[in-house]
Amino acid sequence: MLKFLICYINRGYWLFKDGLERVALFGGSFDPPHIGHKSVVEEALKSLDIEKLIVVPTYLNPFKTESHSTAEERFLMTEEMFEPFSNVLVDDFEINQQTSVKTATTVAHFQELYGVKYFIIGADNLTSIDKWYKFSWLNSQVTWVVAKRAGYPIDTSKLREFKILEVHVDISSTEIRDKEKKGTKISMNMDERIERIVTFLDSKKAEEIEVFNLDEIDYIAERVVIANAISSKHALALAEQLKVELKPYDEEFLHIDESDDWVVSDLGDILIHIMTTDARQTYSIEEFLAELTAGKFKSPYIL
Repeated sequence: MLKFLICYINRGYWLFKDGLERVALFGGSFDPPHIGHKSVVEEALKSLDIEKLIVVPTYLNPFKTESHSTAEERFLMTEEMFEPFSNVLVDDFEINQQTSVKTATTVAHFQELYGVKYFIIGADNLTSIDKWYKFSWLNSQVTWVVAKRAGYPIDTSKLREFKILEVHVDISSTEIRDKEKKGTKISMNMDERIERIVTFLDSKKAEEIEVFNLDEIDYIAERVVIANAISSKHALALAEQLKVELKPYDEEFLHIDESDDWVVSDLGDILIHIMTTDARQTYSIEEFLAELTAGKFKSPYIL
């Protein structure tokens, strides 16, 4: 009878566990969070069988003695980056411990709340992953999701079960900080540049953001970004904050033109129009660009 009762309880536990939300965990310093982290999350949401992705900033990386920004700053920056994602949760479990937390401890914590199916790591972790605290237990509990990184081979021989995540943006937090200190800049391709601009504007409450690709049109820019601001002051603040955001990257603001209800930033091959709702309706720039790309008339800027 006792043996039957134990089996019944165990069966009920696993049935209950199977009913929990399927999640992937993505831990790291996020010092600072950047487009590479965002790309990992986007690809994971596309390719993994999960209902939620949980981002867990560390209080302090177990393999580091200090961080560049405070834990609170890193948490807020990470939360801001992923705010537009409805199925991404930035959790402060590790930060609340006020000490370095082992990955096994974090996984065990979230197993009490969710069905933890995946743990996301970078390919740079593979060489030393078997030295992680309670690695054998971890290896039996999760499917590892390995995000590719340039210069790091994919050796999965130590992993019980794994998936490879194709990520084509390879900018590290360390690289960003080092480049900022040296006064050098980080180069990105056009899609990455637009992604960063749109992500920033969205995080700062800009609305109705549109991007027009004018590669095939003889126009003064290759891309035009249009966004609504809450007010004229908000528009100007967004333009100024965007300059700060793009400082570590290979961007040059050739000119910023402003009026009472709009601001235009000229990056040479990218134009960014930030305006109030009324101004956007008045000038109808997107209608002009849509018709231009459709070939309905020639650009007035063609010489």
